Amino acid sequence: MCRLGLRQIAGGLIPKITAMRELIEITTGRRETLVDITRQVEEVVRRSGITDGLVSVYARGATGAIMIQENWDESVQTDVIDLLRKIIPRGVWRHDRQDGNGDAHLKAGLIGPSETLPVIGSQLGLSQWQNIFFCEFDGPRQKRTIVCTVLADA
Repeated sequence: MCRLGLRQIAGGLIPKITAMRELIEITTGRRETLVDITRQVEEVVRRSGITDGLVSVYARGATGAIMIQENWDESVQTDVIDLLRKIIPRGVWRHDRQDGNGDAHLKAGLIGPSETLPVIGSQLGLSQWQNIFFCEFDGPRQKRTIVCTVLADA
C-alpha cells in the first residue's frame, strides 16, 4: 500500500509518498525466542523513500509481540525470555485447557503487539545499542507476519 500526496517544487507539483505499508514474514525456530527484524524494517523504510516520519511495527497474531531491546549482548534477549518464564509460567492458566498456550497469550499481551519509532533522515531513530525484535511465545512457526507502516511527516 502506498499513499501519494503532492509537493510543490519550482515549476509545479510532483508526487510524494506519504505512507507505505509492507508485510514482513519470518519463520521462528523455537517456542520462545526473540528474532531480530531490524534489517527488514530498515529495508521497508528505505523502499518507502520517506525521509522523516514514523514507522509502526505490528505483530499479527495473539502470541507474538514486538520489543525494542539491546542488540549487542545476546544474553539480554535470553534474560527477557527467562524473566517472562518466571513471572508467567507455563501450564497453570485457564486457557491452557483449550490449547496449552495460555502463557504465550499473557506474555504477548504484557509485551504488546507493536512499537512506533521515529524515522529521521531516512534512518530508524534507534540508538547504537537498540534493535527491533519479534517476540515468539508459541513457536516454532513456519510463518509469522509483521505489518510495517511508514508515515511521512506532514
